[in-house]
Amino acid sequence: MQYRYLGNSGFKISEITYGNWLTHASQVENDQAIACVKAALEVGITTFDTADVYANTGAESVLGEALKGERRAGLEILTKVFGATGPKQHNDVGLSRKHLFDSIDGSLTRLQTDYVDVYQAHRFDFFTPLEETMQAFADLVRMGKVRYVGVSEWTADQLRAGAALAKDLGFQLISNQPEYSALWRVIESEIVPTSKELGISQVVFSPIAQGVLTGKYVPGADLPAGSRATDEKGGAGSIQRWLRDDVLTGVQQLQPIAKELHLSMAQLAVAWVLQNQNVAAAIVGASRPEQVRDNAGASGVQIPEESMNRIDAAIGGVVERDPARTAERSPKQREA
Repeated sequence: MQYRYLGNSGFKISEITYGNWLTHASQVENDQAIACVKAALEVGITTFDTADVYANTGAESVLGEALKGERRAGLEILTKVFGATGPKQHNDVGLSRKHLFDSIDGSLTRLQTDYVDVYQAHRFDFFTPLEETMQAFADLVRMGKVRYVGVSEWTADQLRAGAALAKDLGFQLISNQPEYSALWRVIESEIVPTSKELGISQVVFSPIAQGVLTGKYVPGADLPAGSRATDEKGGAGSIQRWLRDDVLTGVQQLQPIAKELHLSMAQLAVAWVLQNQNVAAAIVGASRPEQVRDNAGASGVQIPEESMNRIDAAIGGVVERDPARTAERSPKQREA
């Protein structure tokens, strides 16, 4: 396993990061989830990403139990705040000072730790003054409950405004967590250049495009039994956009590239995002320990330029690149 600095800081994370969106306390039984975390530790993954909204706080609890007894200083734990959890009352959402302070205490209890390494604003809050949010983050850092601050799915302009306020308050934003894969490249034209300028790294999710880039979904064929595309608990809805025949046909053309590089299709997909030097880590999820081990094999892989060009030739026509898609991720009205 290789490790990369996160943003303009001295803090390193494993370039393959284990995440539990859609799995822990949802799609995967707790004993299997714990087995996946143990497999991650065995292959050198030290960074774990979660959020309070995953399984309505359940995912944090499962991760905390799975990591209990491990040396805390040898782990990097990332969680997020924004969405409503619990009873979902009027102050249970957003990036207000009240919600941040209430949420961090709940997350620390569930994760069974005194601090989180990176506390991330899960979305941009259009209803709370950014000054209030950044002051609250600064105070949590000074209280020792948070080591570093990051965000998720913020636009380039939002990153710039947040970074400026953070600097004035004596800390820095060091990470952004966007969706990024060979099929979803919306961060490349605006967010990555801005992040490089500001000293912010990407910690990317869905590098395998919800499993589509493994090649297991074949155009014209029935969906594989037990796959995410058939899971009505949440996975099926998020993967639908990739199940078009033109996308699946292009993905099948990646099979010989992966074979020539002695990689699985999943490893090829994860290694692809790690070729971007602004990416500090690729978040991988898993329902079985063997998936964790396979994904970890992407660490340290260098894909030749010729192979990168062939990947573009195979799927370039179905890639989403519109930078405006990021702005769509932050809600323009309150959940509660």
